[in-house]
Amino acid sequence: MKKVCGFALFWMAIGMFIMMLLPNLVVGVLFIIIFLALGYRLFCC
Repeated sequence: MKKVCGFALFWMAIGMFIMMLLPNLVVGVLFIIIFLALGYRLFCC
């Protein structure tokens, strides 16, 4: 379980870094929605 939490925290940090580089908040929110839907689809199906 510690490895899963570490993996999730690592990718969360990568996502925060990418959000700092994006020029527009709307683009960032759009990426978040797309990646959440894709992650849900890959995890549950």
